[in-house]
Order: sequence, then structure tokens, then C-alpha cells
Amino acid sequence: MTPARGPWAVVSLCALLVALGLLPAAPASAEPDRPPRVTLSRPEAGKGGDITVSGTGWRPGTLLMMLICGQSAPGRGVIGGTNSCANAEGRAVTTDAEGAFRKKMPVAEPPRPCPCVVHVATVTGGEPAAADAGFVVAGHPVAPLPRPGRDGRLAVLAAARLDGSGSVLTWFGAPQARRLVVTVGNLGSDPVKDPVFEVGTSHGVFAPQWEERQWRGTIRPGGKVRVALDVQLPAGAHGDYLVSLKYGRKVLAEQPWGVGRPWGVTLFWVLLCVVVPAGVFRIGMAVVDKVRPPRTPGRHRPARLPARTRTPRGRAAPGATATGVTCLPWFTPDNAPGPSTPISAPVQQNSPTTKGNS
Repeated sequence: MTPARGPWAVVSLCALLVALGLLPAAPASAEPDRPPRVTLSRPEAGKGGDITVSGTGWRPGTLLMMLICGQSAPGRGVIGGTNSCANAEGRAVTTDAEGAFRKKMPVAEPPRPCPCVVHVATVTGGEPAAADAGFVVAGHPVAPLPRPGRDGRLAVLAAARLDGSGSVLTWFGAPQARRLVVTVGNLGSDPVKDPVFEVGTSHGVFAPQWEERQWRGTIRPGGKVRVALDVQLPAGAHGDYLVSLKYGRKVLAEQPWGVGRPWGVTLFWVLLCVVVPAGVFRIGMAVVDKVRPPRTPGRHRPARLPARTRTPRGRAAPGATATGVTCLPWFTPDNAPGPSTPISAPVQQNSPTTKGNS
């Protein structure tokens, strides 16, 4: 019996799994499949009155804030953020288990002119969501809305800083380069796409030199991004500089930058002033050695008389020849040869041979 039940059990299990797969899948969550909506009990009311605000399609158990805002329109959001709303007269409401709500709120004049809306946005409870319903505040001023794409207002949300450092080349006068990093937020109601900033560098009391830097990307209304722009100084720059960031006609941020002196350039010129004269001197000496005539041995040596031809009194020694004896014109020694005596003939005086013959 047991072997017979095995195949039937497997077939029954497969049929059960197929039947479960054919059944419609239950919703994964109770989240609404439609965007949140807001409706008003009446489209117009004056200051001091009240209206009833209803909503559907919200997340269950979510805390919402209801505000009357000026210079806004459904589909364009609140231009200028909550600064355009009557925040003091706002009301809070929590959605029920089905994501719906119904709440009465007073009518107040917003700080900006109409067109106006009743703006409902989440405070807590998951992903942010918002919805607007057009509303007319009776007796409130009306002004045209700004053109789309013209109300992107950028502001700096965090202090700017300069990232990067120098190198060996900058020590020898190469251009200094850094990256200006700043967190920018869009306070307007329109997105800002590929904004063009101006980066300026100034030294001392001089006016900054502006250069355009384009940042690629889109900054949505109410969003913030981290912007990094390149900054470069000319070669050999040193001292205290000021880096400025400007968008449109407004200066968003300023950051000081202290640049050290390129001492490598000074060292180079000092070595140049020492090495070049020494090299020129050595080249000149080599040229002189090549150009001057060779030295003849004994050419500049003074003539010396033999020791045997000198006497302590300066007289010629016996048997000395007249060769090499110089006589002054006003002094003639007794034994000097006369004018008629040839110089080449030796002068013999007091010779022992002559004495014997005499």
C-alpha cells in the first residue's frame, strides 16, 4: 500500500501548487495605487471664514500639514517655499487607515499675492508627498506668476572650502590649482539645469578676475547638491588671495586662500648667479691656455757667472777669460784688455810661467 500511495501523493502536491499559482495575487501592501488628492468644500472665501479640506490616496497613519500659500498654482508647487504661506494659521491632520482625511481650517491671507492654493504635505510617515488645490482668497491682491524656468534661486547652504594641495612644481613657480567645494540649494520653484557660475580670484585691494565655470546637472526645487569647481592662479602667484563664487548678480560665497612664496625660484636664481660666472671663468681660462704660445725651457732664466770667475772684491780671478765680464764705460779694471787687444785673446797676468822667464 505504501509504494502505491507515493506517486499519487506527488501528483496531488503538484496539482495543489499549480492551483495556488493560478489564483490572483494579493496586494503586497495596503499602499494606494493612485497619487494623493485634495478637495475643498468651496473654491473661494474671505479672511476670517473657514473651509473644509478633504484628501484621499495618502499613506495610512501619516501626519499632514495644511497651509494656504500665495504666488502658487496646482502643478507648479509653492513658489518660494513655505515663506509664501500663512504658517501661523496652518492646521495638522492625520490620515486614517484608508489614507483619507477631512479637516476644517480658517482662511488667512498669505504673505504673497494670489493665485493661491491650499497646500497639503506630509510631515512624518515614509516618503514625502504633497498635493495642492486651487483657492481664491477674497480681497487679497493678485499678481502674475513668474515665467517657468525663471524662478530658480540658488543659495549656499554650507561653508565653502578649498580642496587640494601643491606639488614640487608649485614650489618652483608652477600655477597653483584647487577645487572650490560648496553645497548649493535651490530655493525657487523651478529646477535649475546646468547652472553657470562665476569664480573670481582677487589679490589685496584689486578687483576679482571672474571666469565662468559650468556645473553639469539639475538642481530641483528644494533640493541641494555638492558643487565642485576648479580654481587656478597664474604662475608665480603668492600672498593672500580671496576666491569668490557668484551666480547671476549675487555673490554666493567667499573663501580666503593663502599661497606660499615659491622659494624654488629664489634658489634657482642664487645658483644661477654662482654657477654661471664660475663656468664663464673656467671657459675663459681654457681659451687662454689654448691661445698663448708654448713656454721655451730656460728662456726667462737669468744668466749666472761661474763661481770661479768671481772674487770677494768683484775682480776677475786669475786665468779667467774676458768672455762674460761686463765693464762699465766709466770704469776699466787694470787687467782689462785694451782697445787694441782682441776680446777673444785671453789675458794672462802674473802667471808663474812668465815670472820664471823674466
